[in-house]
Amino acid sequence: MIKKKIVIGLQHGLQARNATEFVQKASSFESDITLVKNGISVTAKSIMGVMCIAIRKKEDITLVVDGIDEHAAVKDLESFLSSNY
Repeated sequence: MIKKKIVIGLQHGLQARNATEFVQKASSFESDITLVKNGISVTAKSIMGVMCIAIRKKEDITLVVDGIDEHAAVKDLESFLSSNY
């Protein structure tokens, strides 16, 4: 299991288009992937969960990944969340 704190760099946070793209990326991995914000955990493979915690630019979140491809998942998802587009 890998836990990684990440500061969101996305211009509009995980809203609409970015949330959809993030969930698609997360769903491409076999590992269990969870986002944690202010003590609230949601599965990263659920668009409703991701949208419900309203992650905005410059907020701190924790990415928790557990599974066979956890290292690749953390690398890819961290890169996406930290990007500034």
